[in-house]
Amino acid sequence: MFDVADFTKYSDPFKLLAQPLDPKGVFDAWARVLPLSRTATNGAESKPADAGLPDIKVDEYADYAKDLERILQAHGWQASESALSNIRKNIDAWTKVSGAFMTPMLGKHWLDYLLDASQRSVLYTDALRQRGNLFVEHEEGSDKTVLSWDHEMVVDGTKLARPVNYSLVRIIPPAGVTVREDGRPYIIIDPRAGHGSGIGGFKNESEVGAAIHQGHPTYFVTFTRLPVPGQTLADVTAAEADFVREVRRRHPESPKPVVIGNCQGGWAAMLLAATNPDITGPVVANGAPLSYWAGQKGKNPMRYLGGLVGGATTVKLLSDLGNGQFDGASLVSNFERLSPSNTWWSKYYSLWDQVDTEVPRFVGFERWWGSFYYMTPAEISWIVENLFVGNRLGRGCANLNERTHVDLRNINSPVIIFASHGDNITPPQQALGWIADHYKDVEEIRARGQRILYTLHENVGHLGIFVSSSVAKKEHDQIISTLKAIEALAPGLYEMVIAEVQGEGVERSFKVAFAERSIEQMMEQTGGDDSNRPFAAVARFSEIGTELYDLTLRPIVQAISNETSAKLLADTSPMRMQRWLESDRNPLMQPVQGLAEEVRKQRRPAADDNPFRMMERAGAGLVTQWLDNARDMQNAMIEWNFHLLWGAPPVQAMGERLSGTVSEAPREDLRTLTSVQDALDRIELGDFADGVIRMLIFLASSRKEVRRSRLERSNRMLMATEPFASMKAKHRTRMIHKESLIVGYEPEAALAALPKLILSMEDRRRAMALCEEIAGSRDEMSPETLAMLDRLAQALELESSPLLDETKTLRKIA
Repeated sequence: MFDVADFTKYSDPFKLLAQPLDPKGVFDAWARVLPLSRTATNGAESKPADAGLPDIKVDEYADYAKDLERILQAHGWQASESALSNIRKNIDAWTKVSGAFMTPMLGKHWLDYLLDASQRSVLYTDALRQRGNLFVEHEEGSDKTVLSWDHEMVVDGTKLARPVNYSLVRIIPPAGVTVREDGRPYIIIDPRAGHGSGIGGFKNESEVGAAIHQGHPTYFVTFTRLPVPGQTLADVTAAEADFVREVRRRHPESPKPVVIGNCQGGWAAMLLAATNPDITGPVVANGAPLSYWAGQKGKNPMRYLGGLVGGATTVKLLSDLGNGQFDGASLVSNFERLSPSNTWWSKYYSLWDQVDTEVPRFVGFERWWGSFYYMTPAEISWIVENLFVGNRLGRGCANLNERTHVDLRNINSPVIIFASHGDNITPPQQALGWIADHYKDVEEIRARGQRILYTLHENVGHLGIFVSSSVAKKEHDQIISTLKAIEALAPGLYEMVIAEVQGEGVERSFKVAFAERSIEQMMEQTGGDDSNRPFAAVARFSEIGTELYDLTLRPIVQAISNETSAKLLADTSPMRMQRWLESDRNPLMQPVQGLAEEVRKQRRPAADDNPFRMMERAGAGLVTQWLDNARDMQNAMIEWNFHLLWGAPPVQAMGERLSGTVSEAPREDLRTLTSVQDALDRIELGDFADGVIRMLIFLASSRKEVRRSRLERSNRMLMATEPFASMKAKHRTRMIHKESLIVGYEPEAALAALPKLILSMEDRRRAMALCEEIAGSRDEMSPETLAMLDRLAQALELESSPLLDETKTLRKIA
């Protein structure tokens, strides 16, 4: 008989930390549960005694056990490393504290500290009161955003044919800033993940600031606290498409607008571009989770939560208890659970510690973080079923509605992905994994004419991607500068490498280059990816669970819920109750404002070298460390329990049909694509413009990297030199795609056909001169680029060029 102890001893993480895991022991325990033959241990399929069980290889159980062991080892290693670092910090801190106490002025320091601490208590409480009052103002109907920029309404989404609670506003340039009406417009979409809009323009140094200070018309998509009853994600996407059309109508002489999406606004921007490919310009997705199942074992536990809370059934239940509205506070609480030290201690101690300077930043950020927004049941269900749990968008099988399938391969415009290794909400795998899920290789990306760029930050956190001033000065500023010329880039996959060259502060200069990457190289940079199978099992369970809920409990829950019960449930949630009690609605808080004003008049802060102040800070560090240790244990348990439950081979088999991706399907012969055939049929057809573009693509392919300076010179040539200047942007883009396909599939024939495209010797010399001008200084050229210039000259039957003559002379001398 099966002995529970046989298996539970391998499911106890604390015992596993003490001794190595025995894969054979785990297999023996599982074999008692499932009647599998233990004779096949070399990868052969076992023979189940029950025909209803899936055929599972015995080695899968060993892999399952090893995965559990690796998870604990990874978390144990991280905890050990953190503990050692903390020990070193604590020794240094307490050494300084003990030294500071060796003073004859200890009594005076104690009195100074008591006065300082009592004054800080009042100012700290007043800051919480301000936060509470802003929360009350929001709950009572205020729709103010945290945008720090003046703006004006352009389109009110409630007045559209398909009304939604979204609106389009235009940022009013501050004094001294000139905006070019014929410049490329920018549209910024903020996340609707429980909070309000405006975080992308929270500061002067922000995405808004980076765009408007470079002279671009800048627009922002905002939304109100309550959705229009019955609105869907399809309605929201249609409204955002209307916003883009309105911006294009206002700027008819400008290129197509850039759409920037932050976090969940990133996948909203991708939905918009995939379903309306002809209206948007480049799409920038910042910290946007597009492949929710992607990640690494031992890291980023948030992706496991869906498998531990019941999948989509939970959000349906919460929506029904909310009387047809899903409370965004539930999403915010999930984010807060990721970092208990920051949620319950660090941000409050930082306010207490620096209360004389920290209050404006704290209150301003909490105004956004603690203002909770609602969604309709249809919206949150689509998000969970297609993104969080089902990952249908990443797998290529999402539908906005019955009429609209979403295929990210349909996006015509360049896509820029900004991710960070320090982001624990959207790790790089989730931001970039959709590329590996949709394409077998870069050749397929090129064949479809897509330009996908990505840039990876080393350590900035999730919110820092949108809020950090240093990121705005570097990454966002450089991305916006680059977008002026990005459409001159040939189709492919590139890493946008931003390197600081010299200077500090506003005087810093950067070198930007676009390095060609394979999908394998990109995924290796992210840290690799995990198996889809456990998450597919969760998705299948979620499908079954939601169907059962719809058929059984949902009518009952909807019948007992009403507006009064929903409001009571929302008001008594911990996140709201905390802020209600901090506001002036609490009679005990009403005297605080007057006390705070008196304290500010008589403020006497203790010196930083006050020994009691130093001891306070050292003690605060210990509390942070303790909470971080609790977080590490929490993360280990979340991941352990997820894989213990959903990683078991029989359970994984339940979701097998949902685990596949587009890239795993047999790929069609790319040469049979209409775009490829049309291009190859025109190898010898074209004129001067086609020939120059072909020559530039040859040069770019020889370098394997394109510097922004060269890209900008190429773009200036396309915009200012005939016959390119008189072409429409769409025609230039199609020409670049066509010539990229020709060079990629038939390079020798493409080179040999150049004389048929550029007929006269005068035009050939002019074409060669343009290429040399764009190539730049000879000192910056690689040997491959010099060799390619030589081949192009020979193909065009040119004897030589000044640049090539000089190069050959130098080679002979050498």
